[in-house]
Amino acid sequence: MTSIARTFALSLGIAATTIFLTMLGIFIWRYPTEEREFRACQVVAAILDRATVVEGQKLTVRSTPALEELRADSPNLWYVVSAGDLHSEYGSEHRPALPFVFPYHGPVGSSVFSTLDQKSTFCLSAVQRGPLRLAMMVGEPQVRFGRIARTFLFRRMFSIMLVALAFAATVAIGSVLTARFVSRGIERVARRALAIDPSAPQGLISLSEVPTELKPLVEALNRAFGEIDAYIRMQRRFLGNAAHQLRTPLTLLRAKIEDVPEPGLKVELVRDVRRLTSLVSAMLDLARLQNHAIEKRPIDLAEITLDVLADFGPSALDAGIELALERDGESPLLVQGVDAAIRSALANLVGNALIHARGARRITATLGRDGISIHDDGAGLPDGAEQGLTEPFQTGNSAGDGAGLGLSIVREIMAAHGGELVISSAPSRGTTMSLYFAAATAPVKSPQLDLQLR
Repeated sequence: MTSIARTFALSLGIAATTIFLTMLGIFIWRYPTEEREFRACQVVAAILDRATVVEGQKLTVRSTPALEELRADSPNLWYVVSAGDLHSEYGSEHRPALPFVFPYHGPVGSSVFSTLDQKSTFCLSAVQRGPLRLAMMVGEPQVRFGRIARTFLFRRMFSIMLVALAFAATVAIGSVLTARFVSRGIERVARRALAIDPSAPQGLISLSEVPTELKPLVEALNRAFGEIDAYIRMQRRFLGNAAHQLRTPLTLLRAKIEDVPEPGLKVELVRDVRRLTSLVSAMLDLARLQNHAIEKRPIDLAEITLDVLADFGPSALDAGIELALERDGESPLLVQGVDAAIRSALANLVGNALIHARGARRITATLGRDGISIHDDGAGLPDGAEQGLTEPFQTGNSAGDGAGLGLSIVREIMAAHGGELVISSAPSRGTTMSLYFAAATAPVKSPQLDLQLR
């Protein structure tokens, strides 16, 4: 779609040009009667002058296309052309009595006079042709508008150009100022729309801040923002209520698992319930975070990472996988957030690596300048597979192990913290999942970060 300002300026320019040409045509057409007669006199005199030939003692008015056109358009046309004692006359039956006699000895030039009976006018034009003075008297000519217009434009070209330039400059300045006004109004609405928080779009654009022409658009935007906000609130309430309601059945289920007699089955059930409990807790933390029900506070990423790795230590030992924590330089380790939510996100990444990293022998958590990365040395993912892992119900595991909600929740938790989840992987080179936070504060004194959990 083309620019509104450019389209407006082009349309205004076309309209202004049409108006100018129309006004010019009307002005020429509605000449004052005397002026039109005078211009017609000049046109006819020029036609006769070009058609008249004086050879010796003979004066001939040749039949030219322009003269034939004039005769065809003027049924009562008459004219007398003279040069000294020579003369030629046409339409004498229509010629009234004239106040001049031949030969004409007046000054050179053109003018319109009345006949002796004062009932009509005629044109008298005299031109100097060498030693001879060619005089022409013409009556009842019907000159076409096109010829008069061409004569008018030719004789007043400079004045018309000045007027056209002034008119064009006025239109250009007006279109630029108007386009600028429209653009500023649209930019103001765009800035107000961009200032609305996508996660809580309840802010409305004030109609008093926008031009009248944009008010219908702003009203539609406000209505859409209101509907989106209501839908988001409904989804968050549902998520929080569902997670809250699931906690009690999970607690009862875990208590009943204690009565399972088979040790192997009991271990599997405890592991599955723990994963499900972690998922429900993450959903509840996310719902609270999105509803701004939890206050964000400074969190030490190193301390949380140590706790999470310690929690997964037994599982890692059972799987024969080494867990390690490393620090990438002297970087800030404090971030603003919700402790439980970040723990849940980090635990999800570590647990995901333990379960899905095929062939992994080592999982390393690296604390960086703006976040933390979890890297495994497993088989990695097929090319392009990491793009869909953060979508709900996508696991990256061909065996279908897992519900595929964990990374989606991690992504939402990071978005609520103003950060992002970035996944990179390559076949045979492992997978790296990084949590990048929007801002970090000064580092704090943390436990020994080169600790390895084996």
